[in-house]
Amino acid sequence: MKSMAKMQYHYGLKMRCYPSDQQKQLIKINSDASRFIYNEMVAIGKELMQLRRVKLPIDTVQDRIKQLTMRQSAKQMSNHYKFLEDERIDSLAKANAIQNYRKSWNAFRKVHSAGVPKFHQKSYRWRYQTNCQYPGQKTALLTNGTVCFLDNSHVKVPKIGRLRVAGSQARLLKRMCETRIGTVTLTKDSTDRFFLSMQLASDVSFVKVSKSIHGHVGIDLNTDNFLTDSEGNIVPNPRYYRTIKGKLAKEQRILSRRQQRAKKEHRSLRDSKNYQKQRLLVAKLHAKVMNQRLNFLQQISTALIKNHDLVVAEELRSKNMLKNHALALSISDVGWRSFLDMLTYKADLYGHQFITISPRNTTQTCHDCGFVMGTDNTKKLTLADREWICPQCHVHHIRDYNAALNILEKGLRKQQKA
Repeated sequence: MKSMAKMQYHYGLKMRCYPSDQQKQLIKINSDASRFIYNEMVAIGKELMQLRRVKLPIDTVQDRIKQLTMRQSAKQMSNHYKFLEDERIDSLAKANAIQNYRKSWNAFRKVHSAGVPKFHQKSYRWRYQTNCQYPGQKTALLTNGTVCFLDNSHVKVPKIGRLRVAGSQARLLKRMCETRIGTVTLTKDSTDRFFLSMQLASDVSFVKVSKSIHGHVGIDLNTDNFLTDSEGNIVPNPRYYRTIKGKLAKEQRILSRRQQRAKKEHRSLRDSKNYQKQRLLVAKLHAKVMNQRLNFLQQISTALIKNHDLVVAEELRSKNMLKNHALALSISDVGWRSFLDMLTYKADLYGHQFITISPRNTTQTCHDCGFVMGTDNTKKLTLADREWICPQCHVHHIRDYNAALNILEKGLRKQQKA
């Protein structure tokens, strides 16, 4: 049986799930155990770092280092903390917590952007991971592993049992080819909704790969409109956060007042029913904005990839752009980084190509003659200049459409060099 890594195609499936009260309790127990083990690994790492700074061969220090090093496994940690031997806790959840800690260190060593692993605080969100195994099976299917589909609406999960789900899994269950389930994640968000996510792998594509209608397209992302492409199409910016900003601010003020009142009366926020009702209302407003934005980005990215052989966009660094406080809200609201990530994985999924190019002078360059604004004693274009006339060839340009044409041209040159 092939491993996940050796299979050609990979796919992520996320489904809404509806656990019973007993199943919710089991999810919470496993989530708390995963968080405890991760935090214990962080604490052990910090202590080992301090102890290894001691250069003298002190027996007490060396014994402590040996003890802590041995404890960095799921079995030894369960032996040390007896409550982790509870039968309701999934052994693979414990192993995944340790693996996630080590992955955090690997990510830090590679990119240095996320920082070193830190303690996970207790919150209203629950999360733990387990794995699907195929003991005694020759072929991996969606219906014969330790995590498996019982029918279109139910999934069996270790320790949790039969779980009712809703999503797009019916299409995948019709597949008769080998499909392996990898890591399975159970989560609860701040609005008390539960989700089940699966990593899937197969040697057969998960989507129908068809020839695109159009050839190549360049897209210019901006805050005025969401994007303008090299074919002259404009997608307006929906501004989901701005439309709900006033209502959200009002509800957050009410939440703040209820928090202050609970503190004055020396009541725990978790026991304050009025605070919890308002917290849930605010969380649902945030979730509504997030869902609207994700739905919009998914639809636009799928349409672009399915209808074009090559999509070219600028490599935008949102983290640096957010330092501009005048545009930070608008940039956060459009979700450029998420959109580019979607284009990347969907291009692989549909067998098409997505290229990013440097944004240098894509807006300032005339597509007809190649003149760059800001040279030969000319002023650079500002954000207010939506239309302009080239001082050299005197061609009238619409700023975003001209930029999209330049982006496509750069992308084609980059494709030829590759």
